[in-house]
Amino acid sequence: MSFFDSILRWLGLKKTPPTGQDRANERRGKLRRRRGRLGHIYMVPLRRRQGPRATDPAEDAGEESAESPYRFARFGGYGEYRDLSKDSNPERLHQFGLPQLCTPSDIANWLEMPCGRLAWLIHRFDDGGRAAHVPQAHYHYSWLKKRGGGYRLVEAPKPILKAIQRKILREILDRIPLHNAAHGFVAGRSICTNAQPHVGQRVVLKFDLENFYANVSFSRVVAIFRSIGFSREAAIWLGRLTTALPPERLPAPGGDRSVVRPYLSRHLPQGAPTSPALANLSCYALDLRLAGMARAFGATYTRYADDLTFSGDQHLIDSLNVFIPLVTKIVRSERFTVHAGKRKVVRNNQQQRVTGVVVNERLNVSRKDYDRLKAILTNCVRHGAATQNREQRADFAAHLRGRIGHVQSIHPDRGRKLQAIFDRIDWRS
Repeated sequence: MSFFDSILRWLGLKKTPPTGQDRANERRGKLRRRRGRLGHIYMVPLRRRQGPRATDPAEDAGEESAESPYRFARFGGYGEYRDLSKDSNPERLHQFGLPQLCTPSDIANWLEMPCGRLAWLIHRFDDGGRAAHVPQAHYHYSWLKKRGGGYRLVEAPKPILKAIQRKILREILDRIPLHNAAHGFVAGRSICTNAQPHVGQRVVLKFDLENFYANVSFSRVVAIFRSIGFSREAAIWLGRLTTALPPERLPAPGGDRSVVRPYLSRHLPQGAPTSPALANLSCYALDLRLAGMARAFGATYTRYADDLTFSGDQHLIDSLNVFIPLVTKIVRSERFTVHAGKRKVVRNNQQQRVTGVVVNERLNVSRKDYDRLKAILTNCVRHGAATQNREQRADFAAHLRGRIGHVQSIHPDRGRKLQAIFDRIDWRS
């Protein structure tokens, strides 16, 4: 640096070359000025919203007021009442032909009963929203032993609640369309329609969902009612009417409390009229994803309640190492659980059965099951029906007619042969 350069810089007539630190400070200054113009920036993850968007943030959290906006309104965080009845979607309710229900009083009027009685049915006045003892509950409880071990809780609603659930099923749930892959408990579909798409395939892959009804939680049921247009308040009450929460002191088979654990949170009860429809609706996203994945592998997918079935050609067989983990991952992400012990891969050199129907070449009945039923009917003709009623069924004739009807729905010719033998039975002996 020369003497004259130093004098010029001292006088401000020549600038000093910026250092690395000067450049960094300049960049920080520009960033601060830019942030000042834009304000605070937050990264917000995208979420798929169902139903109408809230125009007011207060409405999204529930408007609060010092006075109760309707009967049995809920308290907010500051001792005020929350109004959860204003976020319904009337257009969607009208689209499905559903009743316009926003408050507990609306539901009570629709059910033609006092609002207080409706609150009693959902245990509104009981601690924890559940009955303290079994006699006070609105369900009959019984344990059934599973064929593969363990126990299943059957929760049958008592007459008043059962009538309400039937009305909810008939006038709300039956009007909501399901995914085409669902065949269980759907009008116009059966085990035959579930099995037909898998006829003549190289391989059949079967999965079973563990604790199917118990895994459909209360929050999931409420989300279903919200998605079809009901307000949060109405969805909560409808959800409580269609789910169960057994008493904490529910007796366990053999005193083993571990079998009660899956049922200690509010869930779909196995035995309620509404549970199959709500379970199918809760599986809509699962059916959508599994059907799409099956198409990507050139496979076919159907579901009958908790039975998932896939079938395909050699390409699916070659992809099983990838396909099976993907199915398990999707099921888990949809908050269900695959029963590992019931997964089956059946090739066409074996008997392929889908929901009890043989599908190797055509819909058929298992030869073993057919021969067994034919032998029972023949022995009834020869030795009398009482000799074959080993399980002491109250109406053995109706039981046999039901089994014959099952065979006839799958294989009419075989069904007619069995019916001819049945007609020869002398029920007086």
